[in-house]
Amino acid sequence: MEVKYIKGVGPKVAEHLKSLNINSVEDLLYYFPRDYEDLGTIKKINELKDGEIATLIVEVALIKPTRKTQSRKNLNQIVFKDDTGYLIGVWFNQPFIKNTFKVGENVLLHGKIQRRGAELQIVDPRYEKDYQSNEDKILPIYPLNRFFTQKSLRKIVKNALEQRDKIIKDILPNDIIKKYNLVDLNNALLNIHFPQNQELLKKSVYRLKFEELFVIQLGLQYFKKNLNSDLTAYEIPYSEKLKELKEELPFTLTNAQLRTVREILIDMKKSKPMNRLVQGDVGSGKTIIAAIAMFNCAMAGYQAAMLAPTEILAEQHYLSIKSLLLKYGLNIELITGSTTKKEKQRILESLANGSINIVIGTHALLEENVVFSKLALVVTDEQHRFGVRQRASLVSKGHNPHVLVMTATPIPRTLALFMYGDMDISIINELPPGRQKVDTYFVRSTMKERVYNFIKKEVQEGKQAYIVCPLVEESEKIEANSAEEVYEYLKYNIFSDNQDYVGLLHGKMSNEEKDYVMSKFKRGEIKVLVSTTVIEVGVNVPNATVMVIENAERFGLAQLHQLRGRVGRGNLKSYCILISDATNKESIERLTIMTKTNDGFEISERDLMLRGTGELFGLRQHGLPDLKISDLFKDVEILKITKDLAKELIENKMIETQEFAEIKLKIEQLFKEKIDINTFN
Repeated sequence: MEVKYIKGVGPKVAEHLKSLNINSVEDLLYYFPRDYEDLGTIKKINELKDGEIATLIVEVALIKPTRKTQSRKNLNQIVFKDDTGYLIGVWFNQPFIKNTFKVGENVLLHGKIQRRGAELQIVDPRYEKDYQSNEDKILPIYPLNRFFTQKSLRKIVKNALEQRDKIIKDILPNDIIKKYNLVDLNNALLNIHFPQNQELLKKSVYRLKFEELFVIQLGLQYFKKNLNSDLTAYEIPYSEKLKELKEELPFTLTNAQLRTVREILIDMKKSKPMNRLVQGDVGSGKTIIAAIAMFNCAMAGYQAAMLAPTEILAEQHYLSIKSLLLKYGLNIELITGSTTKKEKQRILESLANGSINIVIGTHALLEENVVFSKLALVVTDEQHRFGVRQRASLVSKGHNPHVLVMTATPIPRTLALFMYGDMDISIINELPPGRQKVDTYFVRSTMKERVYNFIKKEVQEGKQAYIVCPLVEESEKIEANSAEEVYEYLKYNIFSDNQDYVGLLHGKMSNEEKDYVMSKFKRGEIKVLVSTTVIEVGVNVPNATVMVIENAERFGLAQLHQLRGRVGRGNLKSYCILISDATNKESIERLTIMTKTNDGFEISERDLMLRGTGELFGLRQHGLPDLKISDLFKDVEILKITKDLAKELIENKMIETQEFAEIKLKIEQLFKEKIDINTFN
């Protein structure tokens, strides 16, 4: 039902509601308050205490004329009374107030009480003139725009609530409502907007969060089951050469790596396609895990493909994996946008006839003319850098291939349960031995010269450094260093004797130019790299020991942690220096967290607390529905309950019964993109 048909709305107000993303009556009913004002117990004037927040029902006794204060502000005072005394209402620079009230009318006031000598005042109180003392004691506070006041929007929501029986159907079966002691949807919607009391508000919030998370978890589990139920993948046995490969590695695998490898190999041995996420902190050693999985696949006579987001990262994976597997006679190839036409044609023919065992590439792998003979394993590195459809296009080139996706962005377990409910998850939560802890410092810009001289000292000792500047729009309001300024300063001041030591990367450069500069830095020809763009995730320069981040307050915690992960990749002592003159509490807290821990999972949890879950990990790109009421950090217990319930219902095939028909319809509406794509990795 369109919102314009609600009493008090009409076409004009309906247009204004659209700017709040409210198009239907259902949208309006699910436009939840951001907060509440609990008016609590109604007090008498003689019960008031200095400094308390109080609610009163009083009569307008006297409206004083506007006068000027010593600081030239307009001062309006209205005298209120009840049967126990008098109270002065005070408003500054609101001359219209005196025309708002009439002597003799009753009004509800809510605000902070102040005592001025013998006089009691309430400064800039919230007021309600049509208040009924037996209802509306807890009032909703909605997110607004310039077209609405709290009062006007409350009135529209109240009118919509009268229609809820005709519009909203309770999709949760009675058995679930009883088992989990949930209030019915009708009452939940009424009491989340206009709660009768705090207990009913709490129950209503719980009910709506439960339903939201349950439907999403059920959708993810349903698609996971359906995706794999009638699909058969190549069953890849354990290679006899695995033990030999493990013993010849130049390092010892950690327990977390061994556990993850074991989980992957068990999955690949099954006829059901693997759908596994490997998440590990920066430097935790995910590449070797991918290499082992691809090796096992190739040794069984099948093909494996690895998709990387950039040419430099693809080339890095290619070189390291090729050298690792050199003695086993496998044909390993690299395909990127830079591959010559002749070379590309050769690779395409070899992929099609099956003579290539492992191919590593960028978006070039996704082109239509790339055809495989027996593609059995697809590995996606930094999967968040690819859209859902891009990943799906590579998977579609094989016969239901096993899928392994990797991310170096530590995702709190809470969020992973939500985002990847359709995947199995492996977590690498320990760093390989020898990895250096990066010492992190938060300094003010007054220390900048000392920081640059420290970089010079490191360079003189044969080491390298990054300096990252935020992307800055040209604006007088934003004072942030541009990379060009820093580059020029370092080149002509700090490194005037060796200007070629300093390199620059910025967003206006072509991909080829960026790769050229990055390659020079990897080879050690450039000693100090100044960049406006985030240094590519996974790029390995073991000789880089210093990461300086200018205007660090302009980056999120996850970004800062990723940037810090560019150093400390060898056995050299490494440093991360955050330069910021931020004064606001949240920015300082964020930067201080970075100095206290190197644990990416802890940092991501704190990031989730500080910034919320909406934008943090790009839920939109993952194709998941928006959360209207749940908070993944606070609601982890509900998330666990609903995930277990969803799994049980899918396994018992209860979801196929008539009782769940409405929920299935809801799932299909919410997961349109996932249904269209028919792949959920």
